[in-house]
Amino acid sequence: MSQSTFSGSCLCGSVRYEISGNPRSFYHCHCRRCRKTTGTGHASNIILKPEAAKWLAGEELLESFKVPDAKRFRTVFCSNCGSPLPRIAPDLSLAVIPAGSLDESPAIDPTARIFWESRANWSCDAGEIPVWAEYPEER
Repeated sequence: MSQSTFSGSCLCGSVRYEISGNPRSFYHCHCRRCRKTTGTGHASNIILKPEAAKWLAGEELLESFKVPDAKRFRTVFCSNCGSPLPRIAPDLSLAVIPAGSLDESPAIDPTARIFWESRANWSCDAGEIPVWAEYPEER
């Protein structure tokens, strides 16, 4: 995938961001943690190696929660409205962008549904998107 710039904000508009980089994947994750975090049947996240990431407004409003027994699972959100926001590794090795926080539709389509075996029985059908029991093999 080619270089893209992603811009987004929280629901109340207090936090705004811009992240540029090459997207690696766009997953709908059906794991229990993602369902709990979003309150929905899956989380929709764009994962990329960022070339640049900046908070345009409201960085001081960011809060985060890391699940104590998880290696990698952490959420970042606006302390005013609770909206999920990007998780950016401090060394810029990885960014996870909640697709719902984008201000415009991304130029990429979802690439897979992951943790399909964990999905809620009331969740959506797979449709045309490939499904993986857990993480895809190319990870």
